[in-house]
Amino acid sequence: MKKIIIFGVILCLFISCQQQEQPTISFYYWKTIFRLSPKEKNTLTTNEVKRLYIRYFDIDLSPKTQKPFPRTPIRFEDVASGFEIIPVVYIKNKVMLDKKLNVLDLAQKTNSFIQQINSKNNITIQEIQIDCDWTLESKDNYLRFIDAFKKVSNKKLSATIRLHQIKYFKKTKIPNVDRGVLMYYNMGKIATDSFNSIYDLNIANRYLASLKNYPLPIDVALPIYSWGIHIRDGKIIGLRNKIDIDSLKNNNSFALTKNNWLTATNSNFKGGVFYKQNDQIKIETISENDLLEMANSLEENTTQNPKEIIFYDLDEMNLKKYDTALFKKIINCF
Repeated sequence: MKKIIIFGVILCLFISCQQQEQPTISFYYWKTIFRLSPKEKNTLTTNEVKRLYIRYFDIDLSPKTQKPFPRTPIRFEDVASGFEIIPVVYIKNKVMLDKKLNVLDLAQKTNSFIQQINSKNNITIQEIQIDCDWTLESKDNYLRFIDAFKKVSNKKLSATIRLHQIKYFKKTKIPNVDRGVLMYYNMGKIATDSFNSIYDLNIANRYLASLKNYPLPIDVALPIYSWGIHIRDGKIIGLRNKIDIDSLKNNNSFALTKNNWLTATNSNFKGGVFYKQNDQIKIETISENDLLEMANSLEENTTQNPKEIIFYDLDEMNLKKYDTALFKKIINCF
């Protein structure tokens, strides 16, 4: 009898471990032209990536008409074969704040434009993702839009979810989607102090315990990007995305004044941006240790492993900071 009990315990543990499968690795592709470099292709192959989340277009308000319109749609120069493609549409919150917004019309036009892009590039899809940082003021329009879009598109639907929407879901509500993707980054206000606005464990800890109570199935997006905060006379004048940090550090027009801070030694143009003498660039980046810390914190605070970890974003400039094996290290934390 004792042997039977021990065998039963071992069997239960085995079944439990089998159920907690490791997540798969996916990437966001967030550029206006779809064209994969050799390094990007190698990263996808090495990590056995099957799914790409491609930003198809943004939705903003027209400056003239104040009506929603699509901005910077994707153009495919490479064939996206060999991957399951999930179109992502980023909708600015100010679109949803419009009290006169016709959500059905927006849903129909959004779906139609996705279909046009798919048809032109011979892409078949099963799912669409909506990316919008909705607020208490915009939630009614946003939730109605999600309902309308799900009916119009007749596809599986996912939505990006922020930490505050996890913790306060009874107020912010839960969109009618098949699953959410927790954007585990952009945690704080962009500032001129030493704070890293992309990731800060102290801020994350305010929200992590709430993950166990969120009723929607959740996958996770993790950051692999960097940016520079452009500061002049103590004030932020711009955010420099896709910044080549190594190029700046090796440029005689910039001096490393303290850890991750650069100062322009003379007035110059770099990457199409004018830097006045004494301008500062505060570099915010994510290290390998940061990513491992994120994964471990998430694993400790979830009742069920995410099925997928999506890295933001697939870009040679981002990838060169990391060893290709890092992505499998991350999913091994779960």
